Amino acid sequence: MELRNSRQALIMHDCDLGHSRFSNAKLAHSEFRDVNLQHSTFNNVNLADAVFADVNLSNVSIANANLAGMKINGVLVADLLAAYQLDA
Repeated sequence: MELRNSRQALIMHDCDLGHSRFSNAKLAHSEFRDVNLQHSTFNNVNLADAVFADVNLSNVSIANANLAGMKINGVLVADLLAAYQLDA
């Protein structure tokens, strides 16, 4: 799947979006549940307040993205990044 210049939130449940490309998209408040996103790329994407639950994020590339309020399995990404930096 290739998604460019979208300005709407997505609600994706129980699907395979592996190898997808999301670019220049406003996906704030989107919801991804039980979704395979393996090897996908997010470039210049607004993912603020997006929810990712039971999602395969292996080898996902995220660049130039707004992650404010984004949650993965109920945990804020900002908290995950802070914990990762403490371990480094």
